[in-house]
Amino acid sequence: MVTSVDSDVLKALADPLRMRIVALLSREALCTTHLAEETGAKQTNLSNHLRILREAGLVDTEPCGRFTYYSLRPEALEALSAEFAALASAARLTAEAGVRRSC
Repeated sequence: MVTSVDSDVLKALADPLRMRIVALLSREALCTTHLAEETGAKQTNLSNHLRILREAGLVDTEPCGRFTYYSLRPEALEALSAEFAALASAARLTAEAGVRRSC
């Protein structure tokens, strides 16, 4: 059974701009210039958000000349998805069995 969901990943995904970045990176690897065009965010703001996503293990970087391309790490999202699926399964079994602690 799952004991805890990775709070760093949840915090990283809790921001709307970071979720937008994740959605964009799910379709293709992009550099900050592309992300600025797509989101309208300033490049320095994007760099901070990308650092948070990278530190949470959600994105990888690939240097390409003077640019850095960012790509989504699908295994990180799959692991999070599996943790939530396990929590949902445990909750379903608990509800079906009527398990509750007496007061």
